[in-house]
Amino acid sequence: MLYQELYQEWGSRPLGGRAVVWSRTAGAGPQRVLPDGCTDLIWSSADPAAPAAPDGELFVAGPDTRAHLAQGSPGARWVGLRFAPGAGPDVLGVPACELRDQRVPLAALWPDAEVRRLTERLAEEAARGGTGPHGVGRLLEAVALDRLRRAEPPDPAVGAVVAGLSGGRSVAEVAAAVGLGERQLHRRSLAAFGYGPKTLARVLRLNRALDAARVGTAFAEVAAVTGYADQAHLAREVRALTGVPLGRLLT
Repeated sequence: MLYQELYQEWGSRPLGGRAVVWSRTAGAGPQRVLPDGCTDLIWSSADPAAPAAPDGELFVAGPDTRAHLAQGSPGARWVGLRFAPGAGPDVLGVPACELRDQRVPLAALWPDAEVRRLTERLAEEAARGGTGPHGVGRLLEAVALDRLRRAEPPDPAVGAVVAGLSGGRSVAEVAAAVGLGERQLHRRSLAAFGYGPKTLARVLRLNRALDAARVGTAFAEVAAVTGYADQAHLAREVRALTGVPLGRLLT
């Protein structure tokens, strides 16, 4: 059987702007996952048509500092919650810097029994065909929402940092706006985002540039409107963070 790469995502109504639900079915080759400042809680399973297909597993993809090639046999499926920058630690219970550039089994973070029960429920839902937003995704949302209700209230500085850096403000300007010294901001950023504010700013700027380029904006204009010194600077940053030229990412 030939499989075509298929990716979809939906906004999470229960979690508001703190997460999106996504699903992916693997095609014939690896997928390049770009750094975005986010942390993902992911359920994965083999091709259900394969002999002795496993029930699936749960793992966490931490915030990346560079592109990651996601491997998977054709027909393998993933359903995940992608937490907005800074939201993952409130659900997962660990600082984001402990997960940076890592793929970690959920059982390494949560009690084995809890993860085992959740994995069994997800496998049952998937067996009924519920791998979309109303099946596996809904269960992941419910688990995340329950943990958020039991967590400390979110740090208002986290959202302000993301908003400021996304708007192109400097680290010094953002630190002053949230009432923190730059060293304090760096420490808080490591825990919330997985890396310091300068790296987060680079990642957020990369994604703004990609959004602009995907709608047909000329590369020189992309560089100008997203805060790069020039098109050459844009090209260097894209290659440094993704491993490939900008034009290749758009094909």
